[in-house]
Amino acid sequence: MADWAKKAEDQEVSKLLFQVDQLNIESDIAFALENKCSNYELAVNKIGNENEPDVPDPAETSLLIKILGKGLVNTKLSLDIQQKNPNSPLHSVKTFEALHLKAELLKGIYAMGFNTPSKIQETALPTLLADPPQNMIAQSQSGTGKTAAFVLAMLSRVNVNLSHPQVLCLSPTYELAIQTGEVAARMGQFCPDIKLRFAVRGEEVDRAKKIKEHILIGTPGKLLDWGLKFRLYDLKKITVFVLDEADVMIATQGHHDQCIRIHKMLNPKCQMLFFSATYDKEVMDFARLIVADPTIIRLLREEESLDNIKQFYVKCKNEEGKYNAIQNIYGCISIGQAIIFCHTRRTAAWLAAKMTPDGHSVAVLSGDLTVEQRLAVLDRFRSGLEKVLITTNVLSRGIDIEQVTVVVNFDLPVDVRGNADCETYLHRIGRTGRFGKSGIAINLITDEKSMTVCSDIEKHFKKKIEVLNTDSADDIEKIGT
Repeated sequence: MADWAKKAEDQEVSKLLFQVDQLNIESDIAFALENKCSNYELAVNKIGNENEPDVPDPAETSLLIKILGKGLVNTKLSLDIQQKNPNSPLHSVKTFEALHLKAELLKGIYAMGFNTPSKIQETALPTLLADPPQNMIAQSQSGTGKTAAFVLAMLSRVNVNLSHPQVLCLSPTYELAIQTGEVAARMGQFCPDIKLRFAVRGEEVDRAKKIKEHILIGTPGKLLDWGLKFRLYDLKKITVFVLDEADVMIATQGHHDQCIRIHKMLNPKCQMLFFSATYDKEVMDFARLIVADPTIIRLLREEESLDNIKQFYVKCKNEEGKYNAIQNIYGCISIGQAIIFCHTRRTAAWLAAKMTPDGHSVAVLSGDLTVEQRLAVLDRFRSGLEKVLITTNVLSRGIDIEQVTVVVNFDLPVDVRGNADCETYLHRIGRTGRFGKSGIAINLITDEKSMTVCSDIEKHFKKKIEVLNTDSADDIEKIGT
């Protein structure tokens, strides 16, 4: 286990290494400035004519949150618990000692800094560890400790007297598999007899020898090849099957098919554990079909409070007018840090090329950056090296930066039909007003269509969005008080 832990640390996505990388986006902006590309076309042509909406990747978002997270998120959302088997005892625990774990595992939990179970852990762990084993479909926000919960279940179920794989943990990406492996290595650091192995790209196996490690953590394609194509382990002997980021796995066609093929080969008595931050109806219906008699733990949907966020809209003639509005706001009030949301990478690149020559310290984050590059951008922004973060919807969810006081919707969020995307709006402006502080959200409007979107958002949340005249210094100063 010690060697495996070292390997996990060696492969861990390190923020320090990311900062050494030369970011493509920085060189793009440097190119634009060096060649005096302050006009729209030149700056955009370097980055590429990417005029499509930038859509967030749930797996990448989850990875960012896991790596950036500091401690557990203490969710205030209530849990909805449904049981197929009413005779099965369900209770919660307030301490890890109450779970009657092996002393080595308890020591590993405390070494990781966990003192008491989080809400999802105190509810899920008694069921996860119960005998006989019970199936579970669980939803909880990223950062609430769900990875640690299912990893503890994985480690607890291993019989070290058997030299073959007993636990499969599937993740949608290489990076997420490495993150889960790192958690398992740390939690099991005092259990040297438990052997773990990655099943990800770059990991080769001797096809003449059977795999002997107890826990395999990896991506569906690699685990499918090792189990079915090369027959390196027996899927019928797997006792615990974990599907991490289950919504991504089920909704992604390739992963979906691979997961079904693996699932069909498992022993009917294998414990099935599905974990995810979100489940839409289609995904939940599918999960219920393939997980027999599960205990289902879901978050009750509650909207974040907008009470501590002042919302405004500004009427502008065009894109240049939007930029002038931002300039006027910065000229009149003191802003800690700001996030500006654009609909496309093209607009984000253009805006960055406009703001930088005017003296603004700007970072850009969009879908054309790798996870490593995004982490480096976020690290610099969180440390205050840049005061303005221009981004697309790739950053609309889940990542909290305490010093953000203003969110600007350069483009209002809309769905594929062009209608108001109220959920994305909520997540976007929720990047300010965090941790009980007050925040400001400013929406830039250029035409009747965007005004309709703004009005629909106002009606949906039943919160007044006030008009703001950015040509009046007095009006602007009022929003900062």
